[in-house]
Amino acid sequence: MQVSLIDIGTSKGIRIPSSVLKEMDAPKCFELRIEESSIVLDVVEEPRKGWGEKFEQSNNALLIDDILDVDEWDEI
Repeated sequence: MQVSLIDIGTSKGIRIPSSVLKEMDAPKCFELRIEESSIVLDVVEEPRKGWGEKFEQSNNALLIDDILDVDEWDEI
């Protein structure tokens, strides 16, 4: 299937026919990558898969206390 680039604001895009999306069960999220001279779209089944594990493995400490006294505002 041949498609043409279209203007979308200051970007470019392509139209994916609804029949193609229906055949793919209408995915909402894709991962785009470049392989050699081709653009490849892979369906992302669970966009947030693995986020919980990544968060638990990282060192995410608060940068400031979540409760501030009024007197502390001048110190920040």
